[in-house]
Amino acid sequence: MNCWVFIPIKSPAYCKTRLAPVLDEAERQYLVAAMLERVYTAACAVAGPDRTFILGPSRHALGNKVRQFGDPGVGLNPAATSARDAALQGGVERLILLSADLPRVTTDDVAALINIPARTIAVAPDESGQGTNALSLPLPQASDFRFHYGLGSCAAHREEAARLALPLLTIVRPDLAFDIDEPAELAGWYNAGPNSSFTNQF
Repeated sequence: MNCWVFIPIKSPAYCKTRLAPVLDEAERQYLVAAMLERVYTAACAVAGPDRTFILGPSRHALGNKVRQFGDPGVGLNPAATSARDAALQGGVERLILLSADLPRVTTDDVAALINIPARTIAVAPDESGQGTNALSLPLPQASDFRFHYGLGSCAAHREEAARLALPLLTIVRPDLAFDIDEPAELAGWYNAGPNSSFTNQF
């Protein structure tokens, strides 16, 4: 299947500002880059480096060989729309949008987002069930999909599938659902043990 994976991420200075009470700027940037590298590596292992893109103004620490799709600079929803339109023009059959802040994501998680029945939209919620950690869109069937990242995005994305009269699959996988936005999530992940080679930096 011709599939593209886009990983949206802000510029380093604007990432994970809610962690400022517990991490200084250098620590936040290190955490963001490490999580991004894990997500990117998992996506590349499944989709391939030629079909995996950073969606945003910076590659962070990944280097110039990483494919980057520029963010128009007016928010995540317009950026996702631009990625969708580029995928349509490229004849892509499935578009994946995958959050950059998933410190435990695996290649099996990415494969689960790709191996979706034809004409079916898949959404992977965060642990609260409110946010959207990943979207999997069939193209061209979802060519008019409207992105609703923000408060209550998961419910809004389900409503989009209904509006387009496309089947919806909810993917619940622990490592795909776990993201780090708040200090409590960072503490819980760190205290759980050596989940990753970069936890000892904090």
